[in-house]
Amino acid sequence: MSALWTSAEIETATGGVVSGPFAATGVAFDSREVGPGDLFIALKGETTDGHRFVDGAFEQGAAGAIVSRPVAHPHVQVADTTAALDALGVAARARTAAKIAGVTGSVGKTGTKEALSAALARGKSGAVHRSVKSYNNHTGVPLSLSRMAAGSAFGVFEMGMNHAGELAALTRLVRPHVALITTIAAAHIEFFDSIEAIADAKGEIFQGLEPGGTAIIPFDSPHRDRLFGHAKPYAANILTFGIEDGADVRPLEAIPNGNGTMVTVRLPEAELSFTLSQPGAHWVSNALAVLAAVDALGGDLAAAGLALADFEGLAGRGAHHRIRVGDGNALLIDESYNANPTSMAATLEVLGNTEAARRIAVLGAMRELGPASATLHAGLAEPVLAAGVDCALLVGSGMEPLAEALEGKVECAHWPNASSAGEALQKLIRPGDAILIKGSNAIGLGRIVTTLTGRQN
Repeated sequence: MSALWTSAEIETATGGVVSGPFAATGVAFDSREVGPGDLFIALKGETTDGHRFVDGAFEQGAAGAIVSRPVAHPHVQVADTTAALDALGVAARARTAAKIAGVTGSVGKTGTKEALSAALARGKSGAVHRSVKSYNNHTGVPLSLSRMAAGSAFGVFEMGMNHAGELAALTRLVRPHVALITTIAAAHIEFFDSIEAIADAKGEIFQGLEPGGTAIIPFDSPHRDRLFGHAKPYAANILTFGIEDGADVRPLEAIPNGNGTMVTVRLPEAELSFTLSQPGAHWVSNALAVLAAVDALGGDLAAAGLALADFEGLAGRGAHHRIRVGDGNALLIDESYNANPTSMAATLEVLGNTEAARRIAVLGAMRELGPASATLHAGLAEPVLAAGVDCALLVGSGMEPLAEALEGKVECAHWPNASSAGEALQKLIRPGDAILIKGSNAIGLGRIVTTLTGRQN
């Protein structure tokens, strides 16, 4: 494998001092993720210091390290390793001619990022770089940039925030040619005065657009005009996507088809028909956003349609599993990674449209909702009932308002933690059931998925 970074390039990018020549084929700051040939960046955090793990990183095959004090291994010494990570990301972005997309939103940004990457890769196999997992914060974004090969044709980067000003900094690192906002919702509203303030913070993504760049905005959003206002000073072009007439990218038809949807999409200068593999109206919206971005980036739309037809659900974000139950099986919908009121309602709708003997919803508390938490949790009663849920297992203290709202309306049990809910669920499942598992990641519902599927997710 050719070198991603030489020690000389790292020295130039960071302004550090190299101990001796080496070449790295990858980059990591989590010592548990270091593999042969990687560059290990020893970050100093609030609770730990990456320098403690330098020896372990080299035992796992690291080729070199970025450190702020000398170590007995090949390294580049800098004054501040966090600043060096930013500098490496900036250098990676500067040396590539790739077309870059930045993706943010309150709901759907990781799935849209992954689907956009797959859509571009179908037309440019092996030449598309993307941020992995949810590496979308002040360390994850520069790490993802630093991993991008200079010869990449496209780069797709997820950017997240839970405070104003964070996206402005991240987008200026990424410098996207296309900046996409998926959905505005009440995620992280604990840190904002209103959903309008969340929209303003998401709109910061347009500040980093390259000259001639394109902003992609959800047409159906009540915050559309607000987002237009944020985009206009920075975007040469603005594209909208949505279900309603007037959107630049919209479906002419969207017909549910088993576990997916048959879609015909009209774009500004093309029409495309394909079968979207993922179920639910929210995935139709995601697909429209993906096609808008592919078009704006100059990608292959026909190849993108094929990729969306093959796109599989992500672990924790919609993956479907058939699990053995007695002499039959049950369907498990894994949405265990994250949750807010909008995504809860969307995935409950998917459950409601799923053919099943019984529908079981295992719902974990939603975090970072602030003073509105009780009201927003209680508000999930309507989508739970609309989905025809036969049994609801509610997990965490934040779910008390929903348990009260559902009392007498649906079979419901409230559990303090994921372990007790998981034990109850295993006794409850029968062949033919469809089970949705969704909650904020901190609730730990992923452990239930791991137990039921018998493998790590």
